[in-house]
Amino acid sequence: MTTVSEHDSALARAMARPEPEEKVARRILDAALEQFTTFGLRRSSMDDVAKRAGLSRVTVYRRFRNKDGLVEACLLREGSRFFAQLDAAVADLPSMEERVVEGFVVALRHSREHPLFGGLLRLEPEVVLPYLTVKGGPYLSATTEYLSGHLRRAQRAEGRPDSDTGPLAELMVRVAVSFLLNPAGRIDLGDEERTRAFARRYLAPLIGV
Repeated sequence: MTTVSEHDSALARAMARPEPEEKVARRILDAALEQFTTFGLRRSSMDDVAKRAGLSRVTVYRRFRNKDGLVEACLLREGSRFFAQLDAAVADLPSMEERVVEGFVVALRHSREHPLFGGLLRLEPEVVLPYLTVKGGPYLSATTEYLSGHLRRAQRAEGRPDSDTGPLAELMVRVAVSFLLNPAGRIDLGDEERTRAFARRYLAPLIGV
């Protein structure tokens, strides 16, 4: 029997995997992304994706057993692409503090601007909200695990004492999701400079806690 932690670890590994090697699978996922971001999840079917990809429905079903599997594969691939963006953004930064700040900026920008994440939240909020709230546990855990590993590597590279980076990683994810769901409030993160200032003042100091 698979435990919750094993499922979360498997999900984290899946989110960090590269693009599918098979050309047809990539073609289907490209078509699915375009279909879902144009018409939403509810109004999209496997047949719609097959037609957009220029493939038979049998070919699509052979690689993705049902619509839920296709949606999950699409989300995982976009998550993997986000991790690649994050890696590139923080790779040359010299300190954990700077990585936390820039990582938060990249995460919030990506969530807002991405056609699948931010786009579907505007197009079909009633469909997407559960996956960012009550059904979001596995994705929260997977993203937290990934970010925590990133912070641990930076911690060791700087020669800092080992400490649990999980709470800080989870806090970054939760704060980013909160601002994505409800950007209105007294804290103005309307542009990247304000976002950096917020992260520098409130998130970076938590490294030493």
